[in-house]
Amino acid sequence: MSSAAVMVSAVGSALPAATSPSFDSFAVDDCNDDWLHAEGSKLYDMNGNQVWITGANWFGFNCSENCAHGLYARDVDDMLQTIADHGINTLRLPISSELLVSWMKGKPNEVSSIQASYTPPEDIIGEDGKVTPAGYYTNINKDFVEADGKTVKNSMEIFDVIMHKCKQYGIKVFIDIHSPDANNSGHNYELWYGLAGVSTDVWIDSLTWLAEKYSNDDTLIGYDLKNEPHGKRGYTGNKCPSDIAKWDGSTDENNWAYAAKKCADSILAVNPHALIFIEGVEQYPKTEAGNTYDTPDIWDAPPEKSPWHGAWWGGNLRGVKDYPVIPESGTSQIVYSPHDYGPSVYAQTWFDKDFTEETLLEDYWYDTWAYINDQDIAPLLIGEWGGHMDKGKNEKWMKLLRDYMIKNHINHTFWCINPNSGDTGGLLDPTFMNWDDNKYSLFEESLWQTSTSGKYIGLDHTVALGKNGLSLNEFYSSYAASEGSNINGGTKGSGQPVSVETTKPVTTTTTAPKVTTTTTTQTTQTTTQPTTTTAPLTPGLTAYASISIKKLPTKTTYKVGEAPDLTGGTASASGTTTDGINWDTFSQPLDSVYFIVDSSQFDSTKPGTYRIYVAPKEAPDVKESFTVVVAEADNTTTVPTTQPAADTTTQPAQGSNEAKDGPTNTERGLSGDANNDKRVSISDSVAILQYIANGDKYKLEGDGKINADCYNPGDGITPRDALSIQYLDAKVLTSLPEYPAP
Repeated sequence: MSSAAVMVSAVGSALPAATSPSFDSFAVDDCNDDWLHAEGSKLYDMNGNQVWITGANWFGFNCSENCAHGLYARDVDDMLQTIADHGINTLRLPISSELLVSWMKGKPNEVSSIQASYTPPEDIIGEDGKVTPAGYYTNINKDFVEADGKTVKNSMEIFDVIMHKCKQYGIKVFIDIHSPDANNSGHNYELWYGLAGVSTDVWIDSLTWLAEKYSNDDTLIGYDLKNEPHGKRGYTGNKCPSDIAKWDGSTDENNWAYAAKKCADSILAVNPHALIFIEGVEQYPKTEAGNTYDTPDIWDAPPEKSPWHGAWWGGNLRGVKDYPVIPESGTSQIVYSPHDYGPSVYAQTWFDKDFTEETLLEDYWYDTWAYINDQDIAPLLIGEWGGHMDKGKNEKWMKLLRDYMIKNHINHTFWCINPNSGDTGGLLDPTFMNWDDNKYSLFEESLWQTSTSGKYIGLDHTVALGKNGLSLNEFYSSYAASEGSNINGGTKGSGQPVSVETTKPVTTTTTAPKVTTTTTTQTTQTTTQPTTTTAPLTPGLTAYASISIKKLPTKTTYKVGEAPDLTGGTASASGTTTDGINWDTFSQPLDSVYFIVDSSQFDSTKPGTYRIYVAPKEAPDVKESFTVVVAEADNTTTVPTTQPAADTTTQPAQGSNEAKDGPTNTERGLSGDANNDKRVSISDSVAILQYIANGDKYKLEGDGKINADCYNPGDGITPRDALSIQYLDAKVLTSLPEYPAP
């Protein structure tokens, strides 16, 4: 699925870090006893207790930023704590082979689009004896920086920190090779080799290297060998093209089944306990009619005449019945992992009717992947499923698939936690700070939980999953027999807890500065934080603040000679003092006593575009802005509207990057071209979000500031501008700027 839409929203340069113990102070399960294995279609722990992987995707390590997204806006401890608290027991982390190779060679690629600082790095005693505690000025992602509190660690070190913290919060992880190269649209590439110097051997070697590195750490439980192998046969020739993924009995390099076995053998040689997740392909020939991968397709053939069975990218596992993947050590670690999506991603033929679970099984699910579970061949894990909440067909499909997975105890990882997936959205809102309650409510029913008390069940035998969660030992000791869980129809039964010794603190080479919770910020945030008081404060005592312009002034276009008029404009601001007191202005007029308005750039004597800044009086350095236009006296401005364009492609619309060069607006330059490289791409979205997060560090130069305001031009640079670029990249839009619907 698409991770092409990068960084929907960057807000704040130093959000309050989650209060947490220092990096090496947790006593966590390090007994290496949480490995899983398969028997038939189910997964079990080392004592034969059934388990259920119910997780979600968190992408970013597969992208050019080389790090999980959202950590420019949120502290990693806060992020993982909320993931665990929401019952997600496993994370699927997309990654690129290119990044793994850099680690393997000892030259890890650097990260970008994160915030990490801890200043001062240690307590400072002034000449007057006053102590400035460590972390007083900045404290976000402190374990991502070196001892100086400023130098950001490399991508491998940050990955290691995240793995360590996942262990602390009771979260298991498996990675997926999303693409050979570090690419925000890398999922569009068909194969596991052929880009960034990655051959089949390099792909295998880098995965094996990581598997050996983590062979004694059961936080990283498995490896999804390649995301969505795909490709269509085409209509000409009598030989299968070499640039598509196929599944047959050959030893051709593009035979996914053959490559997956080779890779599985290599990984299992260094870690026989790792799970191997194997996705499907896109097309499988109708072998029952004598067709093979050499059989050309037939243009515009009706389904009954086509020589092919189609599917989602990575979703076609029909080949398992003919050519199962059987490693030399056996199939105890094999999990087949199709992807499945609804009509909001692409209008597949099985959605044409008033579909039900029965029609989906008959038309697509059963013969494509569900038979593997039903016939007890191997476990399934739906590696990606999800989509937009449309109150219609897509939401209906999500509920049907969810319920089918629950009834049949099928493992799954939802796509995705990130809000910045262009064709599905995510579980978090565009700020990465808040959960989408409606989408989460739909998803939450599919999480492994006790039947009566609703406690989420983790996969670690010792560490409970979040604040409302259980460890495996807790579940099988105290809950399995009394109330059971939401698998196997709620059947109650006993289990055998795993005996573990007293856990020991996990050590690490990461320097852990002293934790404090005091933070300062000089940037803008567009979300409102929870409040407990609205008491006015003395400027300078605010540790954290945010401001959001809720409504633009009625007048944003002026004639020469007219003065600024803020009538109709509103904003809200909130913050926290260094004493921990929260304050909130709520929504107030821009020209009220709560705000400072800076219109010094406005020049009514000549036409142009001018920016007006607004700041809360309690935090004058925290600013939001909007733009107004001074036009010639006889100039009439017409605001067009841009509606999302219908997808007319014949391939599944999975975040294609083909529409990145939008049209030029001669007055504004190239709308969306925030980095002034004469094209519009995801890099412009990243540039906008970095600018919002820290405008002093990440500047928009020259026309870039004007071009960046590509959603509702004139309302200032906001995360919504970045989202418009992502919509263009995902082909939801055909041009920029985008305007609100009338």
